[in-house]
Amino acid sequence: MAAYDLVVIGTGPGGYVCAIRAAQLGMKVAVVEKNATLGGTCLNIGCMPSKALLHASEMFEEAAHSFAKMGVSVPAPKLDLPAMMNFKQQGIDGNVKGVEFLMKKNKIDVITGNGRILGTGKVEVSGKDGKTQTVETKNIVIATGSDVAQLKGIQIDEKRIVSSTGALSLEKVPGKLLIVGAGVIGLELGSVWHRLGTQVTVVEFLDRILPGMDGEVARQFQRLLEKQGFAFRLGTKVTAVEASGKTLVAQIEPAAGGASEKLEADVVLVAIGRVPYTDGLGLKEAGVALDKRGRVQIDQHFATNVKGVYAIGDVIAGPMLAHKAEDEGVAVAEILAGQAGHVNYDVIPAVVYTTPEVSSVGKTEEELKEAGVAYTSGKFPFTANGRSKVNQTTDGFAKILADAKTDRVLGVHIIGREAGEMIHEAAVLMEFGGSAEDLARTCHAHPTRSEAVKEAALAVGKRAIHM
Repeated sequence: MAAYDLVVIGTGPGGYVCAIRAAQLGMKVAVVEKNATLGGTCLNIGCMPSKALLHASEMFEEAAHSFAKMGVSVPAPKLDLPAMMNFKQQGIDGNVKGVEFLMKKNKIDVITGNGRILGTGKVEVSGKDGKTQTVETKNIVIATGSDVAQLKGIQIDEKRIVSSTGALSLEKVPGKLLIVGAGVIGLELGSVWHRLGTQVTVVEFLDRILPGMDGEVARQFQRLLEKQGFAFRLGTKVTAVEASGKTLVAQIEPAAGGASEKLEADVVLVAIGRVPYTDGLGLKEAGVALDKRGRVQIDQHFATNVKGVYAIGDVIAGPMLAHKAEDEGVAVAEILAGQAGHVNYDVIPAVVYTTPEVSSVGKTEEELKEAGVAYTSGKFPFTANGRSKVNQTTDGFAKILADAKTDRVLGVHIIGREAGEMIHEAAVLMEFGGSAEDLARTCHAHPTRSEAVKEAALAVGKRAIHM
C-alpha cells in the first residue's frame, strides 16, 4: 500500500499550496524540497525579498526627495545597506517560518533532498548525506518551478555578473549597473539600486520594454523611468562581457546587426527571463513528455502522459507567476479529490512593483486587434483623480477595454501608485463576466485612487465625470 496519497516535488507557492489543499481534502501528503528552507524561489530569492528592498529603497527615496515638499524636514538620509539587507532577511525568515508552520498544522511530511520520479507511484529522494530513500505514493505533482535563463557566453558568478539572486544581495551599491533585459525582474531590481544611487542602463533586444504588457502602458512607463534617470538601449543585444579588468566591459550591438560598442559597468544583471527547472527529476527516464521549450506537457487536468504524475506552475506553459501556480496547485488537489478544479487563464493579474506600479488583467489592445475583436476603450488619468492630486502622485492612468457589442470587460491596465492593489476589482468583475457599465455604476469611496478605475469604466461610455 502506498505511504502517501500525494507527494509534491517543490515547495514554492504552487507546491506548498497544492499540498495544503490536498491535506484539507483529507489526503495524506508529503512534500520534497531540495533546499534547506521551504518556499522556493518566490519566498527565498524572488518575489518576497525583492518587495522588501523595493519598499525600503522607496522609503529612502521619499525621505531624500519628497518629505521636504510636504513640510517634513529631516536631515539627508544615510544608507545603511547591511541593515537594509537585514530588513529583507527578516521578511524572508518570517514567511519561511510561516510555511513550516502550515506544513505542521496540516500534518504534511517534509522530506529534504532531491526528488527523482521513478515512474508511476515512486519518488526517490537523495539527501545531502548521499543517502536515498524511495517514497511510495498514489499521485505525484511536479512543482519544481523555474531557474534563471542564461545568456550564451556570459558566465554568472553572482558577484559582478549576477542573476536576480545576486542582485538581491549586493554588498555595496554599484556605481554603474547594466541590466540585460527590460522585463519585470530587471526593471524592479533596477529601481531598487537606482534609488540607492546607482546609474542604471537597461539593454533590451526588443524595441520596447515589458514585452507582453499593453503597448500604451509600456510607452508611458518607459518615459516615467527615463524621467527618474534610467537609460534604455532598445533593439540592442549584449554579445559579451569582459570581466578581467577593474570594471566590466560589455560589448553591445544593434539587434538587427551593425557596429558594436562598449559599455562599462560595475555590475551586470542578466534578467532575460526564466526557464523550467527539470534537472535531475528523471523525467526522460520516466517517460514524461516535454514540449519544445522544455516545459512539462499536461492535459486540461494537469496530468502528464505518465499515469499518476501531474505538473503545475513555472514548469508548465503559461505566465511564470506565483499566483498562477497557487491556483493550479489548488485545482490539481481538487481534481485528485474528485472535485472540479479549474483555473481561468483569462483572468490572471500581473503586477510590476516599481514606482509607479504597473498592473494588468485580461487582454491588451494589441491582442484584441490581432484577434480581430471589436472593442471600446475608456481611459482616465491620475492627474484628474482627487486623491492622487492632493498626494502629488499623479503619474499614470487606468484603462478599460470592453467588447464593443456586449460591453463585457476584456482587459484592464493601470499604471500608477498602488496599481497592484487596484487591479483586483477588475479581476473580480471579469470573473463574473461583468460589463464596463457594471463597474461604472458601482459606488467607489471618495477620495481614493480606485475612483480612477470607475472613471475609466465611465469613459468607455464616453461619460467620465472628472475630465
